[in-house]
Amino acid sequence: MTPIISINNVSKTYATGFTALQGVDLEIQRGEIFALLGPNGAGKTTLIGMVCGIVKPGGGSITVAGHDIVSDYRTVRAMIGLVPQELTTDAFETVWVTVSFSRGLFGKKPDPAYIEKTLKALSLWDKKDNRIRTLSGGMKRRVMIAKALAHEPTVLFLDEPTAGVDVALRKDMWAMVRTLRESGVTIVLTTHYIDEAEDMADRVGVISHGKIILVEDKVKLMRKLGKKQLTLQLQTPLSAIPASLEPHLMTLSEDGSELTYVYDPRQTGAAVSTLLDDLGTVGIKLKDLHTTQSSLEDIFVDLVKEPA
Repeated sequence: MTPIISINNVSKTYATGFTALQGVDLEIQRGEIFALLGPNGAGKTTLIGMVCGIVKPGGGSITVAGHDIVSDYRTVRAMIGLVPQELTTDAFETVWVTVSFSRGLFGKKPDPAYIEKTLKALSLWDKKDNRIRTLSGGMKRRVMIAKALAHEPTVLFLDEPTAGVDVALRKDMWAMVRTLRESGVTIVLTTHYIDEAEDMADRVGVISHGKIILVEDKVKLMRKLGKKQLTLQLQTPLSAIPASLEPHLMTLSEDGSELTYVYDPRQTGAAVSTLLDDLGTVGIKLKDLHTTQSSLEDIFVDLVKEPA
């Protein structure tokens, strides 16, 4: 499958000497939802800005649907919708005028029916005649999304789109994102709400210190790097873990009432069975036990944490 976005050996060093990106290679497939995760300052916004033509690459090449972002800028920009982190709207215009004007900027003919459909999908229809300055932060964020969609882009970049947005509005946004993906729009998002990426994304990329350190199908990533935790509640608290159980590398809670065992879910059940047998051998009786699976956030934290 030919990717819709191809990023090849891209770098960027600012005049201050700060290197934001280092030899980034990334391909994004048509029609997928791709989550780009990374800590603050990792290079997410710089990379998005490059693809959208806002930031000039220091080296390498980027194409969108085969069009070079530098030599064919106008064609590329018309294909892209961008929702930036910052709220940048004309505060004194109405919602309707603001979104309609954005459509016209890209040479699209007026289409009131499409603008109406977009505003309704974002729960903005009853605010269409309100001036932007009168809206809440969450509503302003919705207007930014409506502006980005006004010219019917084939690629939509969402840079922290739900920052400052309440849960109800967030759910509406993601419902619309899923609808867009079903219609063939490619979605690239950054978010600090990793549960959103876990829920929404098809693939996940992790960037740290300006380098892509991992790109993986979300399900495969969680299967490959996820861990399971077995928590054992004891009938009688322990003062210490018996020496014969130390090879299992368990931890004991402060009050001695629980043992915690972390293991690789790719292993067979033999390790857990052996542990339970060994507990019985030394006379430790269980009150209860339960398992938990590591989340995408756990995996992300492990990937980007600084070495001690």
